[in-house]
Amino acid sequence: MSTVLLPLAGGGIHTHTPRTETSSYVPGGSPLVSRTVFSAAHVVADPCADTSPDSPAAVDWDATLAFRRHLWSHGLGVAEAMDTAQRGMGLDWAGAAELIRRSAAEAKAVDGAIACGVGTDQLPPGAHDLATVTAAYEQQLALVESTGAQAVLMASRALAAAARGPEDYLAAYGHLLRQATEPVILHWLGPMFDPALEGYWGSTDLDAATETFLQVITAHPEKVDGIKVSLLDARREIDLRRRLPEGVRCYTGDDFHYPELIAGDEHGFSHALLGIFDPLGPLAAEAVRVLDTGDRDGFRKLLDPTVELSRHLFRAPTRFYKTGVVLLAWLAGHQSHFTMVGGLQSARSLPHLAHAYRLADGVGLFPDPALAASRMRSLLTVHGVPQ
Repeated sequence: MSTVLLPLAGGGIHTHTPRTETSSYVPGGSPLVSRTVFSAAHVVADPCADTSPDSPAAVDWDATLAFRRHLWSHGLGVAEAMDTAQRGMGLDWAGAAELIRRSAAEAKAVDGAIACGVGTDQLPPGAHDLATVTAAYEQQLALVESTGAQAVLMASRALAAAARGPEDYLAAYGHLLRQATEPVILHWLGPMFDPALEGYWGSTDLDAATETFLQVITAHPEKVDGIKVSLLDARREIDLRRRLPEGVRCYTGDDFHYPELIAGDEHGFSHALLGIFDPLGPLAAEAVRVLDTGDRDGFRKLLDPTVELSRHLFRAPTRFYKTGVVLLAWLAGHQSHFTMVGGLQSARSLPHLAHAYRLADGVGLFPDPALAASRMRSLLTVHGVPQ
């Protein structure tokens, strides 16, 4: 197999020799038992649609649902219409609602686990009062529950703008939890993923915000299946999960420290709801099966080498990690093109994408390394890097 000439961030070219062995992670393994694991899945854009960056998303539904079947086939759950699906970054509520309906129906057909994001992104731009924001949450909650999917109450830009303090978060979330017919997952997404969420839970002081978050949970423990924490702070997540009421799970959303958080310690562990498990799905599932046998070291041996790739994809500005995720899906053969809704394929530099390819190849992520190398060469050539 010939080499691939990769541009470096500091200038110059790295000559990369792709690996020749294919990944060995095949569908149909034993169910995951020691951890509940969701992959936050991306959407596949329709590359032939005549769209602009600010027009409604044009989704390739066949390819999008095929990718979810790929994740389910490896035993993972799908977290649908979340941040990884470009919610609020190209995918509007109309598109998200259709995605939820289609994916939930597909989940029933294959007996796959699914949890879907509930937010307030149907509201028009501008200021909204607390009652309007809460009603928007209710509308989306009703749709998700009508499909039979589990609900994930996502952090809301509109609520962050409307809330005057912790009491407004307690009122809004308390009302929603009373309305929920089944236990939900609460999602705390940090401002590194979405700057509009700065000061969520009523304070920029994370200690104070944590107390409000815990107050919501402890007031309604029977309505909270778990919490998803995406703050990229392992110590804070560990401290938080140790304070959760009995029976309330912690789903790590930390794409920097996930191996240690999922492996856990003598006091407990985190389950997972992760964007990085979109490209890592088969490998992650195999690692959890190893953990199911009690082999924590074997689990870490499989998953630890992927952290460098994840940290690279999620480097600041973190919200653009989706570009690398979609690149890897294309290189791995899960879709026929490297195009994203909203034109976000341009959100990362060519050296950034080249390094993502190099790291992914290094951990054996590609089912067909020759295909990945060929596609990477074509991308580089189009951008002026001769091969």
